[in-house]
Amino acid sequence: MLLVSSCLLGQNVKYSGGSNYCQLLAKYDDSGLLLPVCPECLGQLLVPRPPAEIEGGTGRDVLAGAARVYSKDGSDLTANFISGAEAVLKLAQQAGVKYAILKARSPSCGAGKVYNGSFDGTLINGDGVTTALLKQYGITVYTELDLTAELLEKLLGNEG
Repeated sequence: MLLVSSCLLGQNVKYSGGSNYCQLLAKYDDSGLLLPVCPECLGQLLVPRPPAEIEGGTGRDVLAGAARVYSKDGSDLTANFISGAEAVLKLAQQAGVKYAILKARSPSCGAGKVYNGSFDGTLINGDGVTTALLKQYGITVYTELDLTAELLEKLLGNEG
């Protein structure tokens, strides 16, 4: 199984109520090899909702209690993001997932780069909350920006 952000498969779970449809991934949607998840929905956040960013660090810092996740309207969503990440980890472990393709720059799913919490488009090095937790448990995380047909074939081939 390959863990995939639900929004990349066209599910309208993005904060704005839309999706981040990825045609390359969607070709495999009916294969039975993809496990779609939305950490923010699993964390009981509504769709649509105000955008959120990590303030004071990265997902790793959130998990350590050193940073918080806030919506643009100032609501503290840290507990929602952590519970969503924990729910995704549980699903991934139950399915024996080793790899994930998650939404780039998301405060949940971002891998390598996330927004800095100022809501001005500034990116910093680091991971979202879910990605940070998955990595702590040995799951390799890619984003749709890393995705090529060759990488996808390799990951799916390695999965079964």
